[in-house]
Amino acid sequence: MSSPLPLPPEHLAYFDCFSGLSGDMTLGALIEVGLDLEELKSALAGLGLTGYQISAQPVVKHHLRGTKVDIRVSAPQPHRTYQDIVRLLDRAPLPPRVQELSQAIFGVLAEAEAHVHQQPLEQVHFHEVGAVDSILDVVGVAYGFWRLGLSQIYASALPLGQGLIRCAHGLLPNPAPATAWLLTGVPVYGTEINAELVTPTGAAILKGTAARFGPCPALTVARLGYGAGTLNLPSQPNLLRLVIGQPALTPALGQIERVLVLETHIDDQPPELYDHLMAALFAAGALDVAYAPLQMKKNRPGIRLTVIAPLPGRQAIIETLFTESTTLGVRLMEVERLVAPRWTETIDTPYGPLPVKVTKIRGQSRILPEYEACRALAQKHNLPLIEVYRLIPASM
Repeated sequence: MSSPLPLPPEHLAYFDCFSGLSGDMTLGALIEVGLDLEELKSALAGLGLTGYQISAQPVVKHHLRGTKVDIRVSAPQPHRTYQDIVRLLDRAPLPPRVQELSQAIFGVLAEAEAHVHQQPLEQVHFHEVGAVDSILDVVGVAYGFWRLGLSQIYASALPLGQGLIRCAHGLLPNPAPATAWLLTGVPVYGTEINAELVTPTGAAILKGTAARFGPCPALTVARLGYGAGTLNLPSQPNLLRLVIGQPALTPALGQIERVLVLETHIDDQPPELYDHLMAALFAAGALDVAYAPLQMKKNRPGIRLTVIAPLPGRQAIIETLFTESTTLGVRLMEVERLVAPRWTETIDTPYGPLPVKVTKIRGQSRILPEYEACRALAQKHNLPLIEVYRLIPASM
């Protein structure tokens, strides 16, 4: 099939995992919603791997149609370490976003293996997930997310099979130990199905993309596809349903993204340390830092410190809070925020060019002053700062 145009960035993907999740199921669903197979093959060829063939064909599972991706390996493949895969990705001519997502997914896989086998991260030796088909699944999924413009991932609770499964290490409890570790913090429920429903690769895809779990968010459906798994389950279709849609919140107002809010109350820190603390938090990747006065227990005056940070910056921000402040505890909340589009432009003034921030709300451009730029222009020409602000039009 030919590939439709990529969806705008404000579209999101919802994984309806009623029969579990795996790498090939995700790849099949992405092809159903518009990822072109030949384009995908061309991108994966850049990895330099040999001895495999990729195909995709429609299948029927319990009267429901889906797409099954098959990766057939025709030549012996080496076992690979985590470092081998990092080097493989670094050398590949992939778009930066694809490399970033692939690294994130393999990173959480390596952490799981390191935890299960009590090994340093650099010594982790992949078996199933280091095989060529798993590498192609992960990089293929990352490429599909990038190609279709999917930056927000949501997922349902995950069903777990029971019994034992056979892996490279022999018979293991279902789900496999690495998968179980990856599912920490993820909503799951048990079934009576004696099969591996969630694979390590499937769990890592959701973990590595910072998926949000719960019911399908309010959206307007744009595309829908089914990706088929290898197993034929006796009681239900072994399919993943992927729903692509536009957030129900008016997209003209901006883009919805998920961020981390960290908050703590401090009542025993010298005031002169707060300036340094704020600078350190911004250096660690904080998006915003705010202080607010409050009255604490024992009637002590204190400060409420609130930090907004990107999800991947969690560890760096927490470490900064504990090393650069006197706090002994931090509250963490993952929230959605609506971000209006903004960019920087330069306007002409009687005193020379002036950088300003521009945003667009419901099609109407609005110009906002940048304090540091206005202050620099005021100092250069010995002007009151308010006069520089008055030079800035309300809109363009």
